[in-house]
Amino acid sequence: MTTTNLGMPTSGTAGVPLSDTPLTRKDFTSDQEVRWCPGCGDYAVLAAVQGFLPELGIKRENTVFVSGIGCSSRFPYYLNTYGMHSIHGRAPAIATGLATMRPDLSVFVVTGDGDGLSIGGNHLIHALRRNVNFTILLFNNRIYGLTKGQYSPTSEPGTVTKSTPLGSIDHPFNPVSLALGAEASFVARTIDSDRQHLTSVLRAAAAHRGSSFVEIYQNCPIYNDGAFEAVKDHETKAEAIIPLTHGEPIRFGAPGDDGLGSKGLVRSTSGGVEVVRVADVGTDALLVHDAHEADPSQAFAISRLVGTDVPLAPIGVFRQVARPAYDDLARAQVTAAAAQVEDRMTALASLVAGRDTWTVD
Repeated sequence: MTTTNLGMPTSGTAGVPLSDTPLTRKDFTSDQEVRWCPGCGDYAVLAAVQGFLPELGIKRENTVFVSGIGCSSRFPYYLNTYGMHSIHGRAPAIATGLATMRPDLSVFVVTGDGDGLSIGGNHLIHALRRNVNFTILLFNNRIYGLTKGQYSPTSEPGTVTKSTPLGSIDHPFNPVSLALGAEASFVARTIDSDRQHLTSVLRAAAAHRGSSFVEIYQNCPIYNDGAFEAVKDHETKAEAIIPLTHGEPIRFGAPGDDGLGSKGLVRSTSGGVEVVRVADVGTDALLVHDAHEADPSQAFAISRLVGTDVPLAPIGVFRQVARPAYDDLARAQVTAAAAQVEDRMTALASLVAGRDTWTVD
């Protein structure tokens, strides 16, 4: 995927030293025993990340994973890179400091729907609006797994958990909508069980200069099993998944007469988007996905399709636009300020050592 060049580096890894020798998955696999519950979606994500990191060609010592608290936050232990298992919800704040002070690092944040959207909500949205150059992986299983099954900020209404025995009455966050509302420059959603799609999204996120936000639907087999069954089951996923591909009409569902999805998205009279049958409106009426559109309105409207009466899940890159990264701007500002100080010190030294004198009454 590409982005529009606005005069700043377009690669999220620009300036990060590359390895002199080819790297493999084994190089990024630590000697720690992986300890998640059997069947946890985190295993699939870890395998995808370990398999993807060698493609970047970045030295292990220049790769950093920062996590908060939760099952997903065990990630730094299992990767043979630098990492920090930080405090609850504060991973984006710590990663901001790293990315700003160390342009030679490739920084990743690993968080969950509880860690990133509850106590860490403010840190997340401000990191996204600032456009700090790092990649945020938010594992969404719609439950607190580490603390044994309480409802989370993404749990659906009516969800019965240990902390909501009569069903949750909260209105849940839509992580992608939240990221788009914060005007994150890269926003995507993928699924733990789709290795190919997950890896392709990770590639695009790492290549992006600025904040990359990736929501990963991740199953918790112990406390919220089947939360995303509609997008995983072979019999239902064609009707549930709305694939987003830049530059292509948005179609999904069982194949129609032309062999493509029989359903699609069009603009609704309210200004949002709605699902229609292609046979009823024709292909020319369908929305063409534009991930590079500066205005996030259409991407936001598409993200709102999650949570309707019929299980739907737009999957792919919602938004990928170029704008200056916070850390690049901060370093440029510091450099400019240092140059001004140097100029002033030179002028002062010249004045002190000069031959001109004054008599002050």
